[in-house]
Amino acid sequence: MSYKDAGDLVSKIKGLYVILDDQFLKGRNMVDLAYSILSGGASVIQIRDKKNDKGDILDNSIRIRDICESHGALLIINDHVDLAVASGAHGVHLGQHDLPIDISRQILLPNQLIGTSNALLNEASESIRTGADYIAVGAIFPTKTKNNTRPAGLNTLSNICRISSVPVVAIGGIDKSNAREVIEAGADSVCVVSAVLGSHDPESAARDIVTVISE
Repeated sequence: MSYKDAGDLVSKIKGLYVILDDQFLKGRNMVDLAYSILSGGASVIQIRDKKNDKGDILDNSIRIRDICESHGALLIINDHVDLAVASGAHGVHLGQHDLPIDISRQILLPNQLIGTSNALLNEASESIRTGADYIAVGAIFPTKTKNNTRPAGLNTLSNICRISSVPVVAIGGIDKSNAREVIEAGADSVCVVSAVLGSHDPESAARDIVTVISE
């Protein structure tokens, strides 16, 4: 990692956060997609691959990490703390039933970030208390990209933003038509999957959402 410290990394959790989910690639190359999305202005890329072997995920992760750094962006690995370490990614994203934050810290490299998924105010509070560097809140709107997601909504997002001392990433059913509502609720970053991966032109789709966020 070429960034100076964890604080430098945390400051980059803003703007557009895109999850590269292997289930939504539609045969496209993940590395090429990452380049297009970053060219469209994304600030954070997360690799979420629940299908392929870790060795194959590692190869993509290292290549995408380098592309992220060349764009001044971050690479986050979903679930797998060991892959985050092996690839030199900028952090890991943990669900409510993944490794606890304190255990993950013992495994991660110095300055690697931890983000967590939260649907409730008390979950977000606990994530902050136990040392999460950023918190994701969702699902804000109905979504088909993850079967076991729980509803959070704009009201919960707003309440969490008011008490959070770390960046808040909103996720779930967000696209360019409703991204403004999410930012107005207080989110620092907007996380999407299908709004970009579902487009025939991911770079333009990313740029459209970045424009809404900037406005």
